[in-house]
Amino acid sequence: MFNIPGFDPFIPVKYRTLEGNYVRTRVVEGTSFLEVDPEAIRRLAEEAFHDVSFFLRPAFLEKLSGILHDPEASENDRYVVEALLRNAVVASEGFLPLCQDTGTATVIAWKGDRVWVHPLGDLQRGSAPLGGGSALGEKNEGMGVSLDEEALLQGIETVYRTRYLRYSQIAPVTMFEEVNTGTNLPPQIDIYASEGDEYRFLFIAKGAGSANKTSFFQESRALLEPEKLRAFLREKVRALGTAACPPYRLAVVIGGLSPEMNLKVLKLATTGLLDGLPQRGNGKGSMYLDREWSAILLRLAEESGLGAQFGGKYLALDTRVVRLPRHAGACPVSIGVSCSADRNILARIT
Repeated sequence: MFNIPGFDPFIPVKYRTLEGNYVRTRVVEGTSFLEVDPEAIRRLAEEAFHDVSFFLRPAFLEKLSGILHDPEASENDRYVVEALLRNAVVASEGFLPLCQDTGTATVIAWKGDRVWVHPLGDLQRGSAPLGGGSALGEKNEGMGVSLDEEALLQGIETVYRTRYLRYSQIAPVTMFEEVNTGTNLPPQIDIYASEGDEYRFLFIAKGAGSANKTSFFQESRALLEPEKLRAFLREKVRALGTAACPPYRLAVVIGGLSPEMNLKVLKLATTGLLDGLPQRGNGKGSMYLDREWSAILLRLAEESGLGAQFGGKYLALDTRVVRLPRHAGACPVSIGVSCSADRNILARIT
């Protein structure tokens, strides 16, 4: 998926199965294709955004609870974590979400070149139009919305409406006049082409607090010296503050062939999707996860003294520093966080 031998972040994940006759396999001239009904995508989006709104993953809960047993954690750290765990218990009942900011719905997907999305049964294009036509306009005129995107839109709209999740998306009417869309649409949807007969998804509900902590800097080769980089990161970590609900999953991305490439990788890194990257570059341009500097970044977060809100050790729960190739005349650097709700989930259609 990322053209890195041996790296596949979707393999070690445990999944639950959604039942339904939404997929089938067809062999054409000896090649197997996966046919997917749009209803599979719609339902997947609805289930995914429901789960990330009300449940924390077991592994993340285990990391949070580990703070309670760390003798170096401050009383303030423990107080915040206890509150987060109590909040998670309440949210798991399915009525009140993990956070009042239920986020911007974001879907990043990788569609195999042998995946064909089309109605297999009764579901027809536009059979469940949103807002009198479609989520993005009266009739999607000029929008080029695909079956895949339309199904995602319908699933997202349904879960935000039926589970009473807050509508946060504001649409401009003029430069200074705005209105709430009343659906939490539009989402951010990015679908990439990949090889194979599998459809893979990363669903993210990204709140404004953590998104607002994203910072981007146009640096140069001069930054790539140990003490200079350490001082730079120390300053930027302290500047994060605690307004985005720590303990954070903190990520830094250094390099990138463009600002857009750098920030795209940052978004993935904050979700943990890139944790299985190689530990060293191959000299040909592959990204890698620098474990040494990830550990340094974690120590800098601990040494900041900001803690999980009110002072202490746990400004960050974990950290990752990803290194990318760059143009000789540029060195983009970004820093970003995922908050203590950490709302992201992987899914597959196979």
